[in-house]
Amino acid sequence: MKRSTVNEIIRESEAFIRSFGYVLPPFAYWSPAELKARVADDSARIRDHRLGWDITDYGQGRFEELGLFLFTVRNGSLANVERGRGMLYAEKIMISGENQISPMHRHNLKTEDIINKGGGTLVLELFKADADGSISEDAEVRVLTDGTVRTLPAGGHLKLAPGESVTLEPDTWHAFWGEGGSVLIGEVSNVNDDLTDNIFREPIGRFSRIEEDAEPLHLLVSDYDAWLK
Repeated sequence: MKRSTVNEIIRESEAFIRSFGYVLPPFAYWSPAELKARVADDSARIRDHRLGWDITDYGQGRFEELGLFLFTVRNGSLANVERGRGMLYAEKIMISGENQISPMHRHNLKTEDIINKGGGTLVLELFKADADGSISEDAEVRVLTDGTVRTLPAGGHLKLAPGESVTLEPDTWHAFWGEGGSVLIGEVSNVNDDLTDNIFREPIGRFSRIEEDAEPLHLLVSDYDAWLK
């Protein structure tokens, strides 16, 4: 993905988010130079907990078909989990475009609430995991949607209108996309680790490969290791 394309996605996504009355935190708007300076001073947590912009085409170069926009607003740490205290949660805001697929995956540790904050309908394709973690092609899937238990067949499609949500446990495989327009999605979960806790059905990358054809408007979390040493 070209950096100029990433910059344009950031601009468009920020406007889409703001259109629903959601305002990103101040660090979202720091330039790369300011972020680097602040990380070296009083804001190392942004780098260390991988807060910020995250735009992925899963390494496939087809963002409009296979991709997701994310911004991690807050995130705890596995050290907190081990201690059983401190920040034990995470929050993201995401955008899934119409028919833009986030591919089938699950997590080993993370339980998450996925919330349709506005826009189109959010469609999730769901499977149960077998004992070895692989996809069960015949087991029913039971999920909580705003406190109500819903049961779907393997591979069933759960459709969430604006205001609706679903709780996904680590044994729930899921893919999702927007229907009828782009969807603003909230995610509330326990601690998030995108480096190790995404298990995809197909061999695929979690982050985009960036072609540097322009200066970055803002750094992505996948830039941090190279840019913020």
